[in-house]
Amino acid sequence: MEIRRTFDLLTNLKHNIQKDDILCAKRNKEWVKFSVKEYSEQARLFSYGLLEKGFQKGDKIVTVTNNRPEWNFVDMGMAMIGVVHVPIYPTISDEEYKYILEHSDARMLIVSDTTLYNRLKEVTAQIDSIKEIYTFNDIEGAQNWSEITMLGEKHRINWKDKFKEIRNSISDEELVSIIYTSGTTGNPKGVMLSHKNFMSNMKDAYPLFPLSPKDNILSFLPLCHVYERMINYLYQYNGCSIYYAENLGTIAQNLAEIKASAFVTVPRVIERIYDKLVAKGNDLSGISKILFFWAMRLGERYRANGRNYPLYALKLKIARKLIFSKWQKAFGGNLRFVVSGGAALQPRLSRLFFAAGIPLMEGYGLTETAPVIAANFIAKPGNLKIGSVGPVFNSVEVKFDDDGEILAKGPNVMMGYYKDQKTTDEVIDSEGWFHTGDIGTLLNDKFLKITDRKKEMFKLSSGKYIAPQAIENLLKESDFIEQAIIVGESEKYAGCIIAPNFEFLHMWAHEQKVHFRDNKELIFTDEVMAIFRKEVHRFNKQLGAHEQIKKFRLVCDNWSAATGELSPTLKLRRRVIYRKYADVLRDMYDYHETEDNRGSISFD
Repeated sequence: MEIRRTFDLLTNLKHNIQKDDILCAKRNKEWVKFSVKEYSEQARLFSYGLLEKGFQKGDKIVTVTNNRPEWNFVDMGMAMIGVVHVPIYPTISDEEYKYILEHSDARMLIVSDTTLYNRLKEVTAQIDSIKEIYTFNDIEGAQNWSEITMLGEKHRINWKDKFKEIRNSISDEELVSIIYTSGTTGNPKGVMLSHKNFMSNMKDAYPLFPLSPKDNILSFLPLCHVYERMINYLYQYNGCSIYYAENLGTIAQNLAEIKASAFVTVPRVIERIYDKLVAKGNDLSGISKILFFWAMRLGERYRANGRNYPLYALKLKIARKLIFSKWQKAFGGNLRFVVSGGAALQPRLSRLFFAAGIPLMEGYGLTETAPVIAANFIAKPGNLKIGSVGPVFNSVEVKFDDDGEILAKGPNVMMGYYKDQKTTDEVIDSEGWFHTGDIGTLLNDKFLKITDRKKEMFKLSSGKYIAPQAIENLLKESDFIEQAIIVGESEKYAGCIIAPNFEFLHMWAHEQKVHFRDNKELIFTDEVMAIFRKEVHRFNKQLGAHEQIKKFRLVCDNWSAATGELSPTLKLRRRVIYRKYADVLRDMYDYHETEDNRGSISFD
């Protein structure tokens, strides 16, 4: 059947893919599985319940929850009667919650657990448009979402015909969701996405990533994020069984339990997996340790598309048998591919996973493009280039502005920003081209490569431009560096604030017999400063003269979305970091050569 609207996926499942485990979640240490029939019934009853409560086309409902089957029940239930779904991250600030809840004009809020319920009950008390709060978990004193489905069951006969009338009247051009961008600066913007935006993007992805009803998928990126949401629809189109991870800490365990075929992720998760692999390697001894790191170094030199020389291929065969086969086993033994998006992926990590027999492919897109513009894939030969984000999707057009900014046009481009025509007109020009804000180029007339964010590029006082993201990504190749931010706008030279990888640094300090009481003391030891000077100097050799880091400072904090330095999608929040480390920046650029040269690099 033709899939034009998100809820057509549900009809397609009912007619073509009857299975007992389309949506699965762990409850009390056991996987609870929902059939296609249960999914369809719960979604429909939710629609009836909303109609009975007086909801109409265009009304808004906000959800704040972890990934769970119920998210899909309410998502489809809203869509079938034209109610607009506004999903929000569970990790944002009260100030952001208040802004989004007010700005979206939401009538109802559904949250997952007690913590969110207690927190948002106070926030919504100040917002007139929010009439009711419901919960997914059973919470004493709170209304449970199942009360709406029970209401729908009770009044099913009354609303059956009206439901069909509304559902059949919905066009693929109509608004289905407002997704508020996490934003690294300013208030979040409400991206209005239609059924067509999502479904056109899903159809472009369909032939690129071979999946079937036989495949089990692990989902752990937030469903409120456009990337996981579109992929969630893609899984349903293919009839895959979707298992929602318990939390980020159980990913490896859950992958093994369900023998996952694939998953999508962001680079930060891959970096954490890599860190854990390195930690396990460091725990080995003797020949096992030597072989482990030999295989790692070999893997990082992998060349895609069969372009490895014969001796390398022989060595790789040995490495796969001795080392990498254990990785596949740890992931459940059935992992066929991984797709990374949301931020730049270090090419060496992609090479390493390919070498291990687990294709790790990078894609690119934005919330405003629902989301994918381009992606590497292996379904057909010649469509993979490590270090790029792959070929442009079939229905999407791309061109470059005079300054190298990527412009995109296609059925996936958003309807606009909610209640913000001025900003909409700033990013979508009169010819329909969406200005992404990313700088890029086309390699071999085929592969899109992102070089930096337009707004993040800055000039030194010499007039030379710095593209910070590429340098930051390079620095993060070091096992010692967790996060880094390049600074120096209007200054004479580029500097860097580094958040160390303390898990690795502690192991290194123990081996080197470096004594310390806490992280604050550790980062100021002579031995640690020396190793970081060495690391920065190593990367400086790969940079142009004006890009090289002349001074850096180490900080003793772990940067995260919870503490504010990273957005919910784990991108650097530059303004937050600048404010937090204002004293560090002043010290770096008010530096006198007669002072202690801690954190400075000499090029003599």
